[in-house]
Amino acid sequence: MRLLGIDYGTKRVGVAISDESGKMAFPHKVLKNSPTLRQDIEKIIAEKNVGMIVIGHSLDKNNQPNKIQSAITALVTDLTLATGLPIHLEPEQFSTQAALQIQGRNDLTDAAAAALILDSFITRNK
Repeated sequence: MRLLGIDYGTKRVGVAISDESGKMAFPHKVLKNSPTLRQDIEKIIAEKNVGMIVIGHSLDKNNQPNKIQSAITALVTDLTLATGLPIHLEPEQFSTQAALQIQGRNDLTDAAAAALILDSFITRNK
């Protein structure tokens, strides 16, 4: 089953896709966080035949939900209602910083962060 990983940000949303077996995560694209975000994600889900979604769970250094988590929770609700797919939250602290260390800043940095989130989920659930 193919998995979709999401690194949610206030300006940009990184998206990663797994291989068909759900064992490897790859950066896919970066979406603008706009009013059409849910529809943009749904389009990717349909095009790539996604069966499960993994979204970065945004916590502060004390493992408490931070300011952006309420927007992530709203997206989870919207995607659940729109797609009916299972959605899992995966801790995402420092995923963007890790992506920057691995590849530097470029057009796919946020998608690389989403791939790290998705890879963490895949590894933890083997």
